Amino acid sequence: MSSSPSSSSSSPPPTSGDWPPAKLPLKKIPGDYGLPFLGPIRDRYDYFYNQGEHEFFQSRIKKYNSTIFRTNMPPGPFIARNPKVIAVLDAISFPVLFDSTKVEKKNVLDGTFFPSTAFTGGHRVCAYLDPSEPNHAVFKGWFLSLLAARNNTFIPLFQNSLSHLFANVEAELSKNGKADFNTLSDDTSFSFVFTLFCDRSPSDTKIGSDGSKLFTKWLFLQLAPLITLGLKYLPSFLEDFLLHTFPLPFFPVKSAYKRLYDGFYISTSKILDEAEKLGIQRDEACHNLVFMAGFNAYGGMKTLFPALIKWVATAGESLHRRLANEIRTVVESEGGVTFSALDKMSLLKSVVYEAMRIEPPVPFQYGKAKVDMVVHSHDAAYEIKKGEMIFGNQPFATKDGRVFENPEKFVGDRFVGDGEKLLKYVYWSNGRETDEPTTENKQCPAKDVVVLLARVLLVEFFLRYDTLTAEVGTLLLGSSVTITSLTKAESTA
Repeated sequence: MSSSPSSSSSSPPPTSGDWPPAKLPLKKIPGDYGLPFLGPIRDRYDYFYNQGEHEFFQSRIKKYNSTIFRTNMPPGPFIARNPKVIAVLDAISFPVLFDSTKVEKKNVLDGTFFPSTAFTGGHRVCAYLDPSEPNHAVFKGWFLSLLAARNNTFIPLFQNSLSHLFANVEAELSKNGKADFNTLSDDTSFSFVFTLFCDRSPSDTKIGSDGSKLFTKWLFLQLAPLITLGLKYLPSFLEDFLLHTFPLPFFPVKSAYKRLYDGFYISTSKILDEAEKLGIQRDEACHNLVFMAGFNAYGGMKTLFPALIKWVATAGESLHRRLANEIRTVVESEGGVTFSALDKMSLLKSVVYEAMRIEPPVPFQYGKAKVDMVVHSHDAAYEIKKGEMIFGNQPFATKDGRVFENPEKFVGDRFVGDGEKLLKYVYWSNGRETDEPTTENKQCPAKDVVVLLARVLLVEFFLRYDTLTAEVGTLLLGSSVTITSLTKAESTA
């Protein structure tokens, strides 16, 4: 996906990236924003309707012969005051978005607009804070401590959740001849997350069995300006007006959010007590916990797990046999599914990383330049001024053909052996896979937990089954997976 710009002026040493030559030509950033108001709307229609997301970026890379260029990003008028961005679409320039000394992350989680704080109880939750803001370290440190305290719970609790998931998949497959993995996975994910933090099942609260549906509605109203429904019978101009022109209000999900908030508030007394000891107000702590559980954890699992199953299913029986053999051999020798056992499964680890590379759970990253800087791609250097918004499309960066061979192909053993050196170019967690989350950065606090759960999902699957087939497609958020067949392992048949 990378291009090779051809013109230059001067050659200062670049200030971001990994392997630039001693000098790179300094170039003016190509692209433009068009006329006020009309330019952003033109780009919005290209992005959603005329070209689609991938072609929107690919065509501009080709047009400008550069993976760094200026453009407008949706939603634009009247939701975003300033839709102008500098796009960085290669593996070398993208990491500037992780450098908290160079980019500000205040209110940029969703891009060029900031959803109403009504969705989060009137508070700017941690995900919208820049690391320079005092509350960021307090909240993220609290999150990290909550996860650390549950370290020994992750595997057994998730194994129990997966037992229910696979039983439901088998039942639906037997009844209908196919099973909607997304819906069943969503229910499992919410139940796991709620039980992890609340030490009780959501069915024992006012939330009941509606948790995943409540969170999905809440997520949709916040993310609607960034999506298209893809409905053939709905004219594009009407959808654009409904979803991308004005912020959707909170009141349609007010009662749904209250059920979620009350469920967490009543069930997390000890956790909220800990927050108060840190100087965090109890209600603000609970709203942050709900956001982390719903937007970060459930939202991430909602896209990751179907994507993982999709890529494994479509990879074919050869990979299935190799995974099953490795998993069963190691589990037998280690006496169970443990952290140590998982760490010895090199193919399993590679498959999970490859799924995160080719279809990262969070495709976009934003950051506003804190200082004047020079950012480089593979071929050139570009000046970015303080205050300019930088946008990164992660799938372009993690499918950079000058870093990854056959970048569009799912290669299960890509990160085995010497391939591990490429892990620093896997960026799914708002940071490099080789980095760790701290209170000073914006890397996902549950980064290692997410990887762990993805591994356990495949381990538990291949302890039960030899292979599977599935029909795959796309949804508003990520991939859709319909399982059409499962072949049980002989030991479980």
